[in-house]
Amino acid sequence: MKRRWTEEEINAWAAQRPWFVGMNFLPSTAVNWNEMWAKETFDLPTIKRELSYAQSIGMNTLRTNLPFIVYLYDKEGLIERIDQFLAAASECGIHTMLTLMDDCGFSGEHPYIGFQGEPRPGVHNSRGAASPGRNVVTQKLYWPLVEEYIRTIVRRFKDDERILIWDVYNEPSNDGIFGDDGQMLHFQGPLTEHSLELCRQAVSWVRDEDPSQPLTVGAWRNMKIFIDRTPKIFDHEIDKMALELSDVITFHAYSPKDVIEETLAILEPLNRPIMCTEWLARHAQSTVEDILPIFAKHKVGAYNWGLVNGKTQTHLPWPVIMQASPDYIKTWFHDLFKADGSAYDQAELDLFASLIKEHNA
Repeated sequence: MKRRWTEEEINAWAAQRPWFVGMNFLPSTAVNWNEMWAKETFDLPTIKRELSYAQSIGMNTLRTNLPFIVYLYDKEGLIERIDQFLAAASECGIHTMLTLMDDCGFSGEHPYIGFQGEPRPGVHNSRGAASPGRNVVTQKLYWPLVEEYIRTIVRRFKDDERILIWDVYNEPSNDGIFGDDGQMLHFQGPLTEHSLELCRQAVSWVRDEDPSQPLTVGAWRNMKIFIDRTPKIFDHEIDKMALELSDVITFHAYSPKDVIEETLAILEPLNRPIMCTEWLARHAQSTVEDILPIFAKHKVGAYNWGLVNGKTQTHLPWPVIMQASPDYIKTWFHDLFKADGSAYDQAELDLFASLIKEHNA
């Protein structure tokens, strides 16, 4: 649609669909999305096998990021691989949310083509790469290439029923970087100002292509979390923009259940479908047993972080949690399955399966 969907239109869209439950997806063999999507490392057999794990507990959606850098070097190949991926997900009864841009790049490295490096021992998401990259976001002379990328992808898939939603920009203005010692640093550059402007332009580029799917930008910047209980929610300019632009309201919350309830009390009066596109951080009291029943009760779409534990090492927590919890290794931070398809915690998988079955009967 060339404009924002009205409340009536988007609620009618949601009423025809199930409670969506899924995960943020990277195959266990990929250290980041550049490796997932590159021609040399696109691992379709692993993708199919691991999506079957999600299917086994009733998951019906996933969220995954696309890489601008791979598009620059292999446009037609990337489009072909997106089609193959969508087919694999669809065969498992899974609809896909595609994320077009992303400022969350924990490695601190600018995106590049080629070998992405081995995981850095003991570091959460150690090779995470932003897209198009903070070096591109902060240099407007590159934005016409970003526009071409966004328009080309959306134009190709704008009427594809396998795509559920376009997630235009993940965590715009996220400047977090993990240093060599695993500690959090910050990107040096005018990121927030440029991310705001690029996000608004990107939404207009997507709308201009007239997609049949709704779009979203996730509110994330000023969320209450377990570690730093900020006194306000969604008052940051990034979050205000996200809520203003989105057809479907999405947010991130690695938070305990009381914060989730407070958050939904703020978002529900907006009278639009709501999805939490990042959650599950066991060390931060964002657990399956506490959070998933709340999402089920409110029919809030739920995308936990991680499916199969692998090269991203997201079973390890953020460094700040490592410092606070000396026994952190006993508990996985994210992820649900081991690479062989066995459960990290079978009770969690059983709860997913039972709630999905109950609320989508």
